[in-house]
Amino acid sequence: MEQLVKTRADAPAGFFAAEAAGLRWLAAAGGARIARVIAVGDDRIALERIAEAAPMRAAAADFGAALAATHTAGADAFGSPPPGWEGDVFIGRRPQPARPEPTWGAFYAAQRVEPFVPIAVAAGNLSASGAEVVRRACALIADGAFDDDEPPARLHGDLWAGNVLWAAEGVVLIDPAAHGGHRETDLAMLELFGCPFLDDILAAYDTAHPLREGWRARVPLHQLHPLAVHAAGHGASYGRALVRAAERTIALT
Repeated sequence: MEQLVKTRADAPAGFFAAEAAGLRWLAAAGGARIARVIAVGDDRIALERIAEAAPMRAAAADFGAALAATHTAGADAFGSPPPGWEGDVFIGRRPQPARPEPTWGAFYAAQRVEPFVPIAVAAGNLSASGAEVVRRACALIADGAFDDDEPPARLHGDLWAGNVLWAAEGVVLIDPAAHGGHRETDLAMLELFGCPFLDDILAAYDTAHPLREGWRARVPLHQLHPLAVHAAGHGASYGRALVRAAERTIALT
């Protein structure tokens, strides 16, 4: 099997081990195809090399149904890391907590949005007034304004188009920040950064595991996490987008 080896000499403790645990956990769901882990060390990970191909509508539909199966495989709790892993998981190069919480809102606000707000402010990408709007949205979320009866889903956690590889045999996922969360969050990230044949992916997903009424209106709520991450390190435009998403989240209540 051809390998792709990723290395990082300054990798923090557990950086690649967390990735490997997430890939294996997602693969165990038997839904979306996941890049196979061949070996992992402190400063590197070896994965199967994926021969990429052009995106196809049929592959998109297959992926939508498979992603629904991955989510449905579930997690022990909101915020739970992959089994056998303790400590932070990583989104890109940034650590983020992975601690089990009894409710989604308490987890999402405290572990997926709020940690990145002071970083974004310090970087000059989020104004103090904008940060206050985001914190108001987080307070509503943490208080349970958007909690529902959805069980914890098995999330990829960093599901943007760059981590969705199109191969001859269909879509293959890489580079997760896997954890237990709300399934709408993965779908909202796909929409935020765009993905080929997204409408086909979402339609097939909804057929396989119908989404709750009003899910489209809740997209900004579930985009708070990726926008906060990007506001922390990718420019003021993401800070402004984060504030707009927070305002739209507040308007849902």
